[in-house]
Amino acid sequence: MKLPLPPGMFEAYLFDCDGTVVDSMPLHHIAWKQALGEWGCAFDEELFYSWGGKPPTEIIATLNRMQKLSMPVEAVAVRKESLYYELLPQLKPVPEVLEHINAQQGRIPFAVVSGSTRESVVKSLTAVGLLDRFAILIGSEDYARSKPAPDAFLTAAARLGVAPENCLVFEDTEMGIQGVTAAGMASVRVPLPLERRNGTGSSANL
Repeated sequence: MKLPLPPGMFEAYLFDCDGTVVDSMPLHHIAWKQALGEWGCAFDEELFYSWGGKPPTEIIATLNRMQKLSMPVEAVAVRKESLYYELLPQLKPVPEVLEHINAQQGRIPFAVVSGSTRESVVKSLTAVGLLDRFAILIGSEDYARSKPAPDAFLTAAARLGVAPENCLVFEDTEMGIQGVTAAGMASVRVPLPLERRNGTGSSANL
């Protein structure tokens, strides 16, 4: 399945990492279920995907409130990431996104804009041999307000020296697309794993 791009000439491509450049969301869900299950916390798949783009600590704090738990936020976040890292040998890139990366490599600059930590982004991109493709990496440490706020995308554009309206963003989550729109950028929605298997779900927005 091809990813359709909106019309126009863009001076930079910005990419979410998890579920966009790398097909990591199923692996992240496995890690989340194990880490949270150790504290008696449920995290079903539908809620997991609807929260795509939230930083791990924000997810844990929100689940604490929702389920009246007292999980240690930082410790559970570290535990979850370590479980995800154990699964990295299974990680693969998303072919439809890799096609666009290869097509524009060396022509325009790329940045990764993620709700995960920079360490997680580096490990994921390294696992699939794509780390050297991106001039800028923006992780959850690099901005104040997480998606759907535009902060992460505007930070990336500023570091690349490209105006927001000249950036095209590849994103797989609704919160991410909302952040892209708030930043005044065009977007391409990367289908979720189930949608890719079924051949549905991609869209391009100016």
